Amino acid sequence: MNIQIKSFSELTTVEYHRLLETRVAVFVVEQNCPYQEIDTIDLEATHLWFADEAEHILAYARIYQEAETVHFGRVLVAKTMRQQQLGKKLLTEVMSFIEENYPQQPIEIGAQAHLQKFYGAFGFQPISEEYLEDSIPHIDMVKK
Repeated sequence: MNIQIKSFSELTTVEYHRLLETRVAVFVVEQNCPYQEIDTIDLEATHLWFADEAEHILAYARIYQEAETVHFGRVLVAKTMRQQQLGKKLLTEVMSFIEENYPQQPIEIGAQAHLQKFYGAFGFQPISEEYLEDSIPHIDMVKK
C-alpha cells in the first residue's frame, strides 16, 4: 500500500478518473445519494489517498482552505478495506499534512453524524446541531 498526495494539477487523468470512480461508488451508488459529486473544490484541493500495488484506491480524502479555515472532506475507505483501521491511518495522514502545511489554522468539517465519535478521537468538537445533507444526517465539527 502506498500513499499519494497531489494537487489537482499534479494528478494524471488516470489518477483523477480512479479517484472519481471510487468517490461515486461510495457516495452516490453505495449511499444511494444522487448529488453533484464532482465540484470546483477538486481544482483547489490537495488529494490524499492510499492505493494498492494495482493502483486501486483504498482510502481517500481531499483537503482545501477557505479564508483562514482548513477543511477536508470526501473521506472514504473502499468497501473491501473497511474494518481494518484504514480510516484511522488515513485521518492520521490528513492531520499530519494539515499541521505541516496549515499550522495554527482551525480545521472545520461537515461529518456524517454517525462518525462524530470517530472524528472526536482526533480532537474535533461539534459546532452545530445535526442536519440533513442529501438525506444523510451530518454535523459540523471543528478542531482549533
